[in-house]
Amino acid sequence: MRLWTLHPKYLDPRGLVALWREALLAQAVLKGQTSGYKHHPQLIRFRNTSSPTESIASYLQEVFDESCRRGYCFDESKIASTGNAVAMTVTRGQLDYEVAHLKKKLQTRAPSWLVRIQTIKRPISHPLFRIVPGPVEEWEVNSYNFIYRNYSAANRLPG
Repeated sequence: MRLWTLHPKYLDPRGLVALWREALLAQAVLKGQTSGYKHHPQLIRFRNTSSPTESIASYLQEVFDESCRRGYCFDESKIASTGNAVAMTVTRGQLDYEVAHLKKKLQTRAPSWLVRIQTIKRPISHPLFRIVPGPVEEWEVNSYNFIYRNYSAANRLPG
């Protein structure tokens, strides 16, 4: 699961569709509608808000809006009520990390899209986030460890 801090306009078409699907999954998790992913580190910043479901709904609304700007609108009825979501703070280090991560993904997935974003000097975040100085977020480090630990456990060879 990857819930980008970056504005969705930077994502290639496959990335935007993946973000939509993963954010819908996150919404289901935060609403208690699924048994999996409950402890996924990408959800920490949403859980730490006063209204996690409204926060993820606001996040989804911007992803939906970006899909419409591109001419392929997603199903807005899947978004729960956005209510009064409050902006969340995220560090500049996190945003910079995500830019590098996206560029690496695009090298193989969509080189032509990489050319479009390669020259961006100061990327903007998803409107739900307010950027503050600081290093990569702790939950990002935990996310890497979470994925590695679960992948390793699922792919161990028998004795």
